[in-house]
Amino acid sequence: MFQFENIEGMYFLALVPVVLLLLFLSLHIKQRNLKTLMDLGMFNRLMPEWSKFYEWLKIIFFCLSLAFLAIAWANPQWGTKRQKVKAKSSDVIIALDISQSMMAEDISPNRLERAKRMAVDLIRSLKGNRIGLIYFAGSAYLQMPLSNDFAAAELFIKSANTNQAGTQGTAIADAIDLGVSAFNEGEKSQKAMIIISDGENHDLEAIQAARVAQENGTFIYTIGVGTEDGDVVPIMNRGRKEYKVDKSGIPVKSKLNIAVMQDIAEAGQGETYLLNEGDELIADIQSELQKLEKKEVEQRSFSDFESYFQYFLFFGILFLAIEFLINNKRRKRIETAEA
Repeated sequence: MFQFENIEGMYFLALVPVVLLLLFLSLHIKQRNLKTLMDLGMFNRLMPEWSKFYEWLKIIFFCLSLAFLAIAWANPQWGTKRQKVKAKSSDVIIALDISQSMMAEDISPNRLERAKRMAVDLIRSLKGNRIGLIYFAGSAYLQMPLSNDFAAAELFIKSANTNQAGTQGTAIADAIDLGVSAFNEGEKSQKAMIIISDGENHDLEAIQAARVAQENGTFIYTIGVGTEDGDVVPIMNRGRKEYKVDKSGIPVKSKLNIAVMQDIAEAGQGETYLLNEGDELIADIQSELQKLEKKEVEQRSFSDFESYFQYFLFFGILFLAIEFLINNKRRKRIETAEA
């Protein structure tokens, strides 16, 4: 398997044609200025040692040197040995609330954006496990089945928005039931489901769903988003920012329902966390997941990468030395020697 250890070094290859163009323009401008100052024949008589060929040769070797040094910096590598590695992992599903109440701005910039940032950090911390994604509001749907594709998981999370919700609400029970069905039945390993929500709607069915999930080997962890003081819920109406109101026209204030989040986690024999716990939140969840009974999976990987930067470095320095040693007065020296 071939790779570049520092792929950013390859970007400098794009500078080579730019440098070549600049040197060409410099040489062209130099010749044009000479023509304006004196007759070309007179210049050849005054400076018979100057050679346009050697000027171009210096330019070519200088550009070759830049190209080889850029590749050396990128450090091309080749994996010479393929190994089968057995590792232990868990299946984890992250259920993200995308209901309208998640747009409340009691935490900056709003609940959903903060939840998405935390979810991305959480996904990055779970590498080595299989990750699945569920979005829910008035109903739940599987955004990404269990997979090792962490890049896709991050992309899905970053693009999550309330417009993806078919109906409004906070159907945590539906999300839990969907999560249980997304896990492979019959596996003895323990699974985990992490629910990120403000728990605004008190869903009694969610507590029962968490109990059933736990009986099937799935532990439920909840992350509360928002504050107990709450805030009004903004909505966009024809490009204008308005606020959700009740039947009396009074703005609706959404509050974090920490009690229901705790009840769900307790029924699922998991833990409850608050989003504003920051880095401690990620570390605590990692610690809890380490306690789960894991399954053994076989992974194939390339190892023992050998670096080949030294060859490109050698030629880069060699071409730079040749460029330095080339003298556009060499022709004069040859003529003097012949004389």
